[in-house]
Amino acid sequence: MSKDSKIYTKTGDNGETSLLCGARVYKHHIRIEAYGTLDELNSYIGLIRDQDIDSHYKETLLEIQNRLFVAESLVACEKEEISLKLPKLCAKDITLLENEIDIINKTLPEIKSFILPGGNTIVSYCHIARCVCRRAERCITALAQKSFVSEEVQKYLNRLSDYLFVLARKIAMDNNSPEIVWKGKS
Repeated sequence: MSKDSKIYTKTGDNGETSLLCGARVYKHHIRIEAYGTLDELNSYIGLIRDQDIDSHYKETLLEIQNRLFVAESLVACEKEEISLKLPKLCAKDITLLENEIDIINKTLPEIKSFILPGGNTIVSYCHIARCVCRRAERCITALAQKSFVSEEVQKYLNRLSDYLFVLARKIAMDNNSPEIVWKGKS
């Protein structure tokens, strides 16, 4: 962007925006909601990455942020033929998350009850990101019932929420923060 470029376009003043294919839709359209939620998720992951955590997790989170930008661009495109020209999420992106989950999970105690979010600020950030990830997944599955959405985006988000859950548990363990166990009352 040049120094003379303006950040505002005024094209959205009437509540509409453009998709990557050029189509105009209302800003409350489910496709906009879906990639807006991915953008929110990306911001929370940046917040986690900015915390005092292991450098390996920071590197993994940066890779996730880059992959989420790819997911956002794919969701912002309603036509499969145009999405063919965009960067892709692929099996290795999903495998990376699965491998990270497996590595972390081997270090964690067995879960015997539901775990409540909290106990440490960074852990709470991970749980917030996990919840936003689940919301993004819900938006995208609803969108996929009506229109084209890359299957890899759906798979990636499903694994990412699992990764954020085990990362929260691992960060709690690394910081000697007790996990808060749900105690249902009968």
